[in-house]
Amino acid sequence: MNDLNVKIENVSDVKKKLFIEVDAAKVDAEIEKVYQKIGRTAKIKGFRPGKVPRTVLEKYYAPEMEQQVLGRLINETYFKALIDNKIPAVSDPEITENGTLEKGRPFSYEVQVEVKPEIEAKDYLGLELKKERFESDPQVVDNQLEEMRNSRAETVVSERDEARAGDSVVIDFEGFVDGEAFQNGAAEDYLLELGSGAFLPGFEEQLVGMKRGDEREVNVTFPENYGVENLSGKPALFKVALKEIKEKKVPELDDEFAKGFGTSSLEELRTRILENYENREKQRIEAELRERLVAALLEKNSFEVPAVMVAEQCRQMFEDARRRLAAQGMSMEMLGMDEDRFAAQYREQAESQVKGSLLLEAIGRQEQIKVDEAEIDARMQEISAMAGVPLEDVRKRFGSTEARPALVSRIIEDKVFDFLVDKADVSEVAADEINPAEEAGQEA
Repeated sequence: MNDLNVKIENVSDVKKKLFIEVDAAKVDAEIEKVYQKIGRTAKIKGFRPGKVPRTVLEKYYAPEMEQQVLGRLINETYFKALIDNKIPAVSDPEITENGTLEKGRPFSYEVQVEVKPEIEAKDYLGLELKKERFESDPQVVDNQLEEMRNSRAETVVSERDEARAGDSVVIDFEGFVDGEAFQNGAAEDYLLELGSGAFLPGFEEQLVGMKRGDEREVNVTFPENYGVENLSGKPALFKVALKEIKEKKVPELDDEFAKGFGTSSLEELRTRILENYENREKQRIEAELRERLVAALLEKNSFEVPAVMVAEQCRQMFEDARRRLAAQGMSMEMLGMDEDRFAAQYREQAESQVKGSLLLEAIGRQEQIKVDEAEIDARMQEISAMAGVPLEDVRKRFGSTEARPALVSRIIEDKVFDFLVDKADVSEVAADEINPAEEAGQEA
């Protein structure tokens, strides 16, 4: 017997209103269950627990009963209405109208919910796309080797008597504004790398050429936006004494150096750096091609997406950015960014990403693109290798009912992308032939 009557109104392509009526028998049964539950523990003077008459319970516990019954009825019937009517809700329900709960009468309420839009993708075959032509740059290897050498550099006392850019100098200094020493403007044995930009603009440049034991007066101006108000924009004089000069000593670029990075020879290290660089570049080119493909699809397919899906995408983007910065020892706060500001700045990009995923999903459905167990297992092996995690751990993780559908969706999305590229008119061009406007949209 169906104890539920549901009417559905399409508010928009991404929003539905449900009018739900629960029949009187179901209401009465829930009221009875709740009063029985309350009666087992109710404490009322003059009555033993479990022996309180119904009329007394109704007098003292009617509000509590109503709250519990409403919660049970709405939770149970709302989700049943979604399942029975195959409504792909993506947001929490918003109750827009709540009826009165009375014994012997049906209970009705209205709820509004955002839903996943039903999309029929069009004009997705034969897309005209530009793909950057991969061109390897051997200079990248030399540049990275030089960075690696510098990362292993030791700072030693220089045999030179004269400081030059790139040196680290040990100085005593004291600063004056309007002839008066200012707070926190002095230090002794301060180590400063010349050219690092750690001091006020123009300060470090004036120390180049100083010798051990030299003293010098350095004139600079505090920036207008300096953090201390009484110093902002003011000229200052620093009395500086140079006590020591240190320089970086980088290791020789040889097989011994290469062994420190897990390779047996410099040639092997060069090969590994080149392979990693080329793999990164090829992945970047593929990712940018994917962005252009999605942008081309969005030009031909206009539709609305639920605000809650865009908000969730923004949240994921924020978390990804936060993790990347944390790996570099930085934080979003250091960039003056919180989740609200991030969402405001990147909402448009998040919306495009949501639309792109929905379009690829629709194309996969229309083209009946499927995934078999062998492909799922291959992807898990790939994840295991890339993350350095045992394969059994990966299989366990993606064996759950929550994680497996997400993995399958990603594989289907990748297969749809390959299908569309195969059906597209793709022109390989040099990097400088890519439309800058296209690139700007991808970098956001």
